[in-house]
Amino acid sequence: MTIDDQSHLKKEAENSTNPKINRYWIQRYDLFSRYDEGIQIDEEGWYSVTHEEIAIKHAERCRGKVVIDCFAGVGGNTIQFAKVSSSVIAIDIDPMKVKMAMNNANVYGVANHVDFVVGDFFSLAPSLKGDVSFLSPPWGGPNYCKVESFKMDMLQPRDGYSLFKIVQSITPNIIMYLPKNVDLAQLEEMAFLSSPPLTLEIEESCIGGKMIAITAYFSRNAA
Repeated sequence: MTIDDQSHLKKEAENSTNPKINRYWIQRYDLFSRYDEGIQIDEEGWYSVTHEEIAIKHAERCRGKVVIDCFAGVGGNTIQFAKVSSSVIAIDIDPMKVKMAMNNANVYGVANHVDFVVGDFFSLAPSLKGDVSFLSPPWGGPNYCKVESFKMDMLQPRDGYSLFKIVQSITPNIIMYLPKNVDLAQLEEMAFLSSPPLTLEIEESCIGGKMIAITAYFSRNAA
């Protein structure tokens, strides 16, 4: 057994017993079907990465497009976009997350279809060009589910309204992956108040018949 193998087994043992990770670790193959082939996930990634089944659905809506994954994390969505899109720009401010996303994209054999960028999306936004922007910004940790109605100002690192305004400067075709308890009226308001108003489609994102999130598709034309 190599040193790398030993390190991997040690990390797996830590993940399976870590109370902060355990509830997510048992879903590891739902997050990445090729998990055993060297997938890397940090603690935040365990509870924030999109389930692979849902990420595939997001990607199908972007077939042949240039996609900007604005908060790429460890690459769950990036990988699926890269399989079917023209190209992907994957951005994250955390260099370790970008390193993991690159590793994970290599596991799936799609790294060559992705431009990985370490940087602040808000600083980069004025220079970005693409057909679709995908937004899965931090929801504030697992405690998001404890509020009755999740508001746009609870998103991090900026509130959803200002984030939405910034991303519209890139493209009107926007996908937002949001908590299942998000205030739908606020999403409708964001679409209506855009200039010109955007079309909004709400999709319940489900795993095993259970809704775990909401996906909002905004577009001037079909994204």
